[in-house]
Amino acid sequence: MKKLQLSTKILIGLGAGILVGLMMQGAPAVADTWIKPFGTLFLNLIKMIIVPLVLASLVVGTCGLGDVKKLGRIGGKTIAYYLLTTAFAVTLGLIIATVSNVGGGLSIPIDTVKAEVTQAPKFIDTLLGIVPANPIKALADGNMLQIIVFALVLGGGIVAIGDKGKPLFSFFDSLAEVTYKITNAIMSFAPIGVFALITPVVAANGPKVLLPLLKVVIAVYIGCLLHMLIVYSSTLKILANFSPVKFFKGIFPAQAIAFTTASSTATLPVNMKCIEENMGVSKPISSFVLPLGATVNMDGTALYQGICALFVAQVYGIDLTFAQNITIVLTATLASIGTAGVPGAGLIMLTMVLQSVGLPLEGVALIAGIDRILDMARTVVNITGDASCAVIVAATENELDRSCNVKSALSS
Repeated sequence: MKKLQLSTKILIGLGAGILVGLMMQGAPAVADTWIKPFGTLFLNLIKMIIVPLVLASLVVGTCGLGDVKKLGRIGGKTIAYYLLTTAFAVTLGLIIATVSNVGGGLSIPIDTVKAEVTQAPKFIDTLLGIVPANPIKALADGNMLQIIVFALVLGGGIVAIGDKGKPLFSFFDSLAEVTYKITNAIMSFAPIGVFALITPVVAANGPKVLLPLLKVVIAVYIGCLLHMLIVYSSTLKILANFSPVKFFKGIFPAQAIAFTTASSTATLPVNMKCIEENMGVSKPISSFVLPLGATVNMDGTALYQGICALFVAQVYGIDLTFAQNITIVLTATLASIGTAGVPGAGLIMLTMVLQSVGLPLEGVALIAGIDRILDMARTVVNITGDASCAVIVAATENELDRSCNVKSALSS
């Protein structure tokens, strides 16, 4: 087992978890009691390191860009790519839901469905809330948007004062290296963590529970696959002249973690490792683009919201106008910016999309039962989009080492 590549071990853990989960369908409580804690431990270890990792890597990444003009240029490229691909994702979701008639065959009266929905924040509140009044509180609360803004401002300040900022830069550079080392140790536990996370999900849901909403699951998974193959492959080839085959081979370990944890932020450490060691992206680009993407780039979430919004409309017999479809695209794109990279956050933000076009919020109850299954697929798209953006930005900035061998990074 020691000679196997990390991705192979993760795949074995995933397959074993599915098999054991199917065998334990009659006893999900047993899986929750004896197996799930190991998965929880794995997530807790990642959560323990994620805040210092994001803070240190973003500060170092910002400083590593060299000057404020370069920071603005790279930031502009990153945000533009994220917003455009997100808008395409939700549009693709609406097209797939329409063509497949995803809500057909299921009709539930509104008064028979009840849902406890957390009120989605207004977009203006999200914008105002990204600047931390108290950075220390933001770090303690794990508020990723505020941490990112604080890290960018701090890194920009260090660059602006020149030599006087070198001692502070050295501190964060050392902190970043320590977090990377700890992350490597945590990732050695990944195969066990993946097994322990997937087993309870399969044991609790099983194939029978998914049958009534199977069309939704299939539509989301097909949409996610098409978005990765069409959008990311084409943009990588056109904008970076980078092989999509090499890209998907190199990103697989991160995709496996994303699929089982359903968390973009939890996958961040291994995603950074993949694009740096497998694809040759420079550390300054990786440290800037990926932490930013883990919070503001949610292509998979946007695609899921488009499909689910149309599913709810079809279930309740509501015909959406063209203007309402455009509203869904805009709202889902903007809502994805405020969607935290943690499991289940997309379900909360779905209420914002439903509200924007007057769809009944009770429809969230229909999605909640299968949200975990959908969350795993959309998270894979989210982190894959982050990685593709990093490769493209690195290529346009001449900070991409094209000689990297994928196998060398997957062996540890």
